[in-house]
Amino acid sequence: MSHRLGPGSPPGVWVCSTDMLLSVPPNPGISWDNFRGARVIALPGSTAYARNHGVYLTDSQGFVLDIYYQGTEAEIQRCARPDGRVPLVSGVTFFSVETAEHLLATHVSPPLDACTYMGLDSGARPVQLSLFFDILLCMARNVNRENFLVGQPPEMGQGDSDVAGYLQAARAELWRELRDQPLTMAYVPDGSYSYMTSSASEFLCSLTFPGAPRARVVHSQVEELQLLGAGSSVVSCLLEGPVQLGAGSVLQHCHLQGPIRIGPGCLVSGLDTAQCEALRGLDLHDLVLQGHHVQLHGAPGRVFTLVGRLDSWERQGTGTYLNMSWSEFFQKTGVRDWDLWDPDTTSAERCLLSARLFPVLHPLRALGPQDLLWMLDPQEDGGKALRAWRTCWRLSWEQLQPCLDRAATLASRRDLFFHQALGKVRHVLEARQDLSLRPLIRAAVREGCPGPLLATLDHVAAGAGDPGVAARALACVADVLCCMAEGRGGLRSGPAANPGWMQPFSYLECGDLAGGVHALAQERDKWLSRPALLVRAARHYEGAGQILIRQAVMSARQFVSTEPAEQPAPGQWVVAECPARVDFSGGWSDTPPLAYELGGAVLGLAVRVDGRRPIGARARRIPEPELWLAVGPRQDKMALKIVCWSLDDLRDYCQPHAPGALLKAAFICAGIVHVGSKLSLREQLLHAFGGGFELHTWSELPHGSGLGTSSILAGAALAAVQRAAGRAVGTEALIHAVLHLEQVLTTGGGWQDQVGGLMPGIKVGRSRAQLPLKVEVEEITVPEGFVQKLSDHLLLVYTGKTRLARNLLQVSPGPGTREGGGWLSRAQILAASLPPHLQDVLRSWYARLPAVVRNAHSLVQHTEECAEAFRQGSLPLLGQCLTSYWEQKKLMAPGCEPLAVRRMMDVLAPHVHGQSLAGAGGGGFLYLLTKEPRQKEALEAVLAKTEVPDGVGGVVIGGGQEPSLWPTTNQGLQLQVPLTTLQHEVCGLRLAQSLLSSKHFLFFAPRASGTTVSTW
Repeated sequence: MSHRLGPGSPPGVWVCSTDMLLSVPPNPGISWDNFRGARVIALPGSTAYARNHGVYLTDSQGFVLDIYYQGTEAEIQRCARPDGRVPLVSGVTFFSVETAEHLLATHVSPPLDACTYMGLDSGARPVQLSLFFDILLCMARNVNRENFLVGQPPEMGQGDSDVAGYLQAARAELWRELRDQPLTMAYVPDGSYSYMTSSASEFLCSLTFPGAPRARVVHSQVEELQLLGAGSSVVSCLLEGPVQLGAGSVLQHCHLQGPIRIGPGCLVSGLDTAQCEALRGLDLHDLVLQGHHVQLHGAPGRVFTLVGRLDSWERQGTGTYLNMSWSEFFQKTGVRDWDLWDPDTTSAERCLLSARLFPVLHPLRALGPQDLLWMLDPQEDGGKALRAWRTCWRLSWEQLQPCLDRAATLASRRDLFFHQALGKVRHVLEARQDLSLRPLIRAAVREGCPGPLLATLDHVAAGAGDPGVAARALACVADVLCCMAEGRGGLRSGPAANPGWMQPFSYLECGDLAGGVHALAQERDKWLSRPALLVRAARHYEGAGQILIRQAVMSARQFVSTEPAEQPAPGQWVVAECPARVDFSGGWSDTPPLAYELGGAVLGLAVRVDGRRPIGARARRIPEPELWLAVGPRQDKMALKIVCWSLDDLRDYCQPHAPGALLKAAFICAGIVHVGSKLSLREQLLHAFGGGFELHTWSELPHGSGLGTSSILAGAALAAVQRAAGRAVGTEALIHAVLHLEQVLTTGGGWQDQVGGLMPGIKVGRSRAQLPLKVEVEEITVPEGFVQKLSDHLLLVYTGKTRLARNLLQVSPGPGTREGGGWLSRAQILAASLPPHLQDVLRSWYARLPAVVRNAHSLVQHTEECAEAFRQGSLPLLGQCLTSYWEQKKLMAPGCEPLAVRRMMDVLAPHVHGQSLAGAGGGGFLYLLTKEPRQKEALEAVLAKTEVPDGVGGVVIGGGQEPSLWPTTNQGLQLQVPLTTLQHEVCGLRLAQSLLSSKHFLFFAPRASGTTVSTW
């Protein structure tokens, strides 16, 4: 009603019956223009079905002329549509406000006041009215007053002899109030209708899918799916071992252990493992076998019923049982009519409803399906089964219905649902399936069953063979805890370094996964008493998951290697300069855990900005056994200088906001300094290198540019430091070394930035869905002259809105750098909270929300399509890729598009093939693929005329201020190694450097123009 029939309707009242199953398409096409009165919803049915049902007769404008119930053949044919089907009465009606008020006005008018408790409590005589054949029928256009007043609704109950006159007065009052109200019909031709009858065949039809190529499995765990027949249905079941289900059969609420064979046309419900033995060796066909919970004189029990699919429950007719006539049944089984009915029961009353067939109590043992199944094939047992059946206290279905314990039935179904659901949870996690567990989590919490689910998740996490499965299990624990908080308890994102959780974190950090999960569960038990504690516990579980993610990413260390190289003389600078990177497709797929669970693919470009490589580092050896660190916006302008005299000065290397943390982490990851060594910093440096090092880093890009600055800077720092120490690092090794460094630094992040800035030109980086995490790079070959063409059309626009990278991609350790007078522990830093945007993305991925999973797969696929567009050299195709990519980014991280940036993009849209914000979005650089070449001045003029409200998105256009527009230069997109192969010059002689190949980037060249790595 809320999402199919209701949308678009004016104010009013919907009235819905509950005795039918409706199937309505997402957009039923109901028009509410100029609507007044009442409207009925009709769905198509066959003329044969209409003989025992109600149908509408309408005119060409949709006004209802008449309503027929069990009409004649001629009446039904008058209602037929061009396709031969008829509009069935569906039980759904809408009353406008005006019509509803007219109807409500009758509740105080005798005799209609007797339809309400007000009238009944006033002593009025009860009156029974029909929604369709009293209230609605009087509004049908072809119905006249005389016929309406003398008619009777088909469902009118038995009454006194003058009930007709009493009803006539009630109908007269309805005619007076409602006759002037129009009644129209909305026909849904693509819908379907199924009335809930007592026919087992019709009921099976509504639960199965005739003609479907495979079975339908809903809320069930099935070990051998191939044994389920075509068109069959399994609902809320746990099927272990070989359980074969025939075509068109239905299993509901069963826990079965094979081998079991259930043939076609069967409905089996409410059985568990205790009844499996009775089913073995049988081949059931066209039967309905059900287990029931009952209360007999206050004592709970289990009862089983067995009937045939074709049996009739009507009192009229000859009647059948187990799809055979009563006489055939008596002859086959030895049962006699006096076993089923009392002698004084008339022949008309001897039917299936009143037959005492079903045992409810045996004097010596528990009952089972075998107490009825023997009737299918009586054995030569000397009548033993028949005597046992006769020994039982038996009831008919009429007698049994009042004894059914519906509360126990629902509780049993709930227990089975969660029992199979726990198996499904284990299978989904261990098999790494892209299925969301959030519906099960919500159901478990709402039904008061979170404990078994938490225990299952603990078991999976503790026994996981890789950290990816364990991290997802811990994320699911966090979801359970937050669901238990019911939306209370504060923000889910936040710090995760409470001292009570440090011991479990330390276990995880040391690689003791089982011990860590056990310790987490013990600590969790202390945090379940109120919503605020639940949410905080969830944060710490997410922190524990981050430790496992980092361990998974650290597997990339095995692809880091160095080669010996000539060590520069003390005082000689080794300079590494890098271009920025622009991502054209696939971003977010490189972010752990997507990078190794889904597999990542990102297409990026190495670009110069204003003709320069804007990111760089330089390192040299110094005689003092110390580390001199400096950070600045340019090579010749260092804004921050730090001197490390001891290991204590390096211990904040894993706090991203600590001064010089990235530089300190570079020395540690390069193996130059070991913070856990018993040797002092001075002793380590003197022993290995005879002195210390000086390292400077710089970036000319604005803070939060989105062009991959931090990762590329880490690569430049590592390259310079390693080369100054006499080691050469290959491209592949450097990419993985940056992954390692960012995990040590605890900033996390993916691999696309270093691939984009450390590798030349246009390339696709890929990682497979496996551990260890390995990144492979493919250079994309483009048509001749396309690089120049692309450079002429590609522009970078600084939006004026700073995109704070730490708000999207970095860990925040919380206020301060020390706790309790000492440094924060390694476990505390590793478990510190991730920023909200990244947390939301990881939560959505770990929950395997369908939209996020589809978008993640689309990101990878889109990268291959974008690479093909580059190979073709098609700017329009590349523009489409950019636009699609930006939409994918917004789906992955909602909120990454500031309002002011959206305004800029709308203004620029007519002039570009496509556009996107760089990196994760939120601000920084906007890059454009213009329709015309060299459009810098033209687009600056367009932006200068654009008004953006002050304070929106941090951008002010106009009033003398406008965003800076920076085009890429021709050289920025040349297919060149970002750290260019150079030559070595000694005493004015240019000698070929023979020790290093071009793949290592790092060479010496004093005063050479355009050099990437040089020494002085």
